[in-house]
Amino acid sequence: MSEYEERLNKIKQDLDKANNLRIRAEARLEHLNRQKDDILLELKGLGVEPENLDHEIGKLKDEIEELIGKAEGLIPKELTKNN
Repeated sequence: MSEYEERLNKIKQDLDKANNLRIRAEARLEHLNRQKDDILLELKGLGVEPENLDHEIGKLKDEIEELIGKAEGLIPKELTKNN
């Protein structure tokens, strides 16, 4: 095989690899877009707009802290002194 044929074969192999990578990347992008749509639909079902997500997370964290504090307050101190 001549040097030119080898170089052309190498170019063809590289193009095939690049094409396979492109196809996989497109499939991955399609999958991620479907996941994004599913998540946005789930958020909508929960009554949360994506732009308010940080605020909603903050509210839930505050609520968790409050409920944990209440639960801790219900435990008699005598039971926790030895720990």
